[in-house]
Amino acid sequence: MSIKKIVKYGDETLRRKSKEVSKVSKKIQTLVHDLLDTMYAQNGVGLAAPQIGENLRVFVIDVSTGNEPLNPMVFINPKIIKKSGACSSYEGCLSFPEAYTDVKRYADVTVKALNIHGKPFIVEGKEGSLLARAIQHEFDHLDGILFIDHCRNRFEADRILTEKGLSPVEADKILNEPELEKALESVPANPGETVVPEGCEGD
Repeated sequence: MSIKKIVKYGDETLRRKSKEVSKVSKKIQTLVHDLLDTMYAQNGVGLAAPQIGENLRVFVIDVSTGNEPLNPMVFINPKIIKKSGACSSYEGCLSFPEAYTDVKRYADVTVKALNIHGKPFIVEGKEGSLLARAIQHEFDHLDGILFIDHCRNRFEADRILTEKGLSPVEADKILNEPELEKALESVPANPGETVVPEGCEGD
């Protein structure tokens, strides 16, 4: 188990679709521990395998806060089986140092996955909770989708990325999400709570 280097925006690894895990082997379990070690080292909330250079369908999350005990969640070969509602919040990503922008997300999601022992489980994230948004953020990484692809305001996202020395939003990667956009028509862009599904150390 070790702390790995985080892959940064611009690396093609982040845009590749990840492969399913054929067997939850010792190697995969080591990958999981590397993800957890790296996530905690960055004061993170979640981290996906592509972010440490492994295009496999694995991510980890821990949404515990304050004095709560650590509660790591491992998702291997996850599948989102239900999603509904809509919410909006500022997000950041360890692969985008110090860059945040307002993004669209489903408010409620249900995901099915395997745990570190290869056993199936189902978990729900509800009402736009940190868990709901983190699941979607990390799941996206497995399909080569980045949080900026969900941006509510491309011009704002471009400005923020440019200020941080990063490349602008890729126009052809912006997702067409009419269902979410319609649901959020009456919701102003959210300048309030900043949600950082992958870390809170300024990424």
